[in-house]
Amino acid sequence: MDRFQFTLWQLDDYGPWTTTPEPRPEMTLQSLQSRLYTDLAEMVGEREGYVFRGREDNLVGVTNSLGVADHREIRDRIADDYPVTLSAGIGTGETPLAALRTATEKLQAAGSAQKSDRSGTLRGESLDASPPFQVAHFDVVDATGRLTDAVDAAAAIDALDDVTRTLRAEIRARHGGLAFFVGGDNVIAVVPPLASADYDDLCETARAETGLPLQVGVGTGSTARAAGMAAKHALEDAREREQTVVVPEPVAAD
Repeated sequence: MDRFQFTLWQLDDYGPWTTTPEPRPEMTLQSLQSRLYTDLAEMVGEREGYVFRGREDNLVGVTNSLGVADHREIRDRIADDYPVTLSAGIGTGETPLAALRTATEKLQAAGSAQKSDRSGTLRGESLDASPPFQVAHFDVVDATGRLTDAVDAAAAIDALDDVTRTLRAEIRARHGGLAFFVGGDNVIAVVPPLASADYDDLCETARAETGLPLQVGVGTGSTARAAGMAAKHALEDAREREQTVVVPEPVAAD
């Protein structure tokens, strides 16, 4: 049974738009991308989902709580408010990676992101029901003392990039999960049900690769918001207890 639903949003014909009739100022493009992410995050968040920046012109959402009609409404609101349109592929799967791959395939089958004849396309079907899944919230132990107040800003950025890359690669390879940097020293992962020992192993691998200790709080829910809020509270518990991992019992697979 599929446990996850992911959505891949892509700006349509965006590359050509950025250079027509002549190249647009970079800060104009960055401002548009930032506003688009803000609006999309608010609309998806209102529906209990999560959105991650991805590649800025490709945004990734955990959308178990959204139906096709919700996606259509979001698409139409973006089309009304922006000079570019947004297409979406919806995919489901037993793992986050499988769901995102399906979403990608749905969108690619609709035509190239660089073609002017693809505009506001919506492909894919939503889950009938959303089984519980886990969201894990990682952060660096004492990032202020170890990075922010201790090294130059470039070195801190590099260190957090290393942590993110390590977690992303290990979570994807080991568990079919997906991890995203969300600012500060925070990485959020969406994963199938895992045990505490799995998270201990991930944190230890990241520490061995980067030299930085991590803590992680894990939450379980049928929506990204429910699981994510539980993960935030679990991370606070981990800090208070000075534990590496706070995780509930794994959810039994269906």
